[in-house]
Amino acid sequence: MTEQIKIMFMGDIVGKAGRLALQKYIARLSEKPDFIIANAENASHGFGLTKKNYDELLSYGVDAFTSGNHIWDKREIFEYIEEADKLIRPINYPEGTKGSGYRIFEKQGVKIGVINVLGRTFMSPVESPWSVLNKAINEIKKETSIIIMDIHAEASAEKICMGKYYAKMGLSGIFGTHTHVQTADEQIYEDCCGYITDVGFCGDDSGVIGMDYEVSVNRLITSIPERLDVAYSGNSQINAVVISVDVLTGKTESIKRINEKINISEENMIMKG
Repeated sequence: MTEQIKIMFMGDIVGKAGRLALQKYIARLSEKPDFIIANAENASHGFGLTKKNYDELLSYGVDAFTSGNHIWDKREIFEYIEEADKLIRPINYPEGTKGSGYRIFEKQGVKIGVINVLGRTFMSPVESPWSVLNKAINEIKKETSIIIMDIHAEASAEKICMGKYYAKMGLSGIFGTHTHVQTADEQIYEDCCGYITDVGFCGDDSGVIGMDYEVSVNRLITSIPERLDVAYSGNSQINAVVISVDVLTGKTESIKRINEKINISEENMIMKG
């Protein structure tokens, strides 16, 4: 068994621009991480995740998917989520909700626990994360010391509070998602837990958090809820973090923030052709 494992967590994938950017980025890595996690709740035209896009992203080398409040936006999710064994929905939806709030994966003989949770500040009502996470973490610890948590939340303060609190329980990584704006506060809490308030997003960089600029600004100027559309200029960005984790202790020893630009115009032409 290896002594260290490198885990990459990729920010919210937004539409085709995000999927193609992720594909190109992973393919060109000279040294690939051992385990790749990506938030996929916006992967299908900005809202939800279809079975087709789930399978597509798996083929690019993603090992696990977290999600968030938009995971239910494509109705077909209810038909396949129970069989999608790489996909995790937020753990604090009511008991009986389809899907799993955490999973334990195995890669290269190493077990990795992944949890997804929704914040409650400025978000739609869900169960309290505090009341369900302790139990899940303790269950995962029976099998592995490596635990990664995606906090899908709006408020930075809520994510920081949860990061500090659950780092004390020995998690390996706590990464914020949802705002699509990468923060520059990557650090290691409690000498064990890699943390960033928001990883950012993977998608077109010409618009507004992955969505078309003209539609976004019109909604603000007119206050009319015009339908949002995904931006697609051929220029994308990749936001992610990579942590190096001690396999025996589960402690993160380093964290690196990634913010790169990728031109996907050639892929766009191929797909249109």
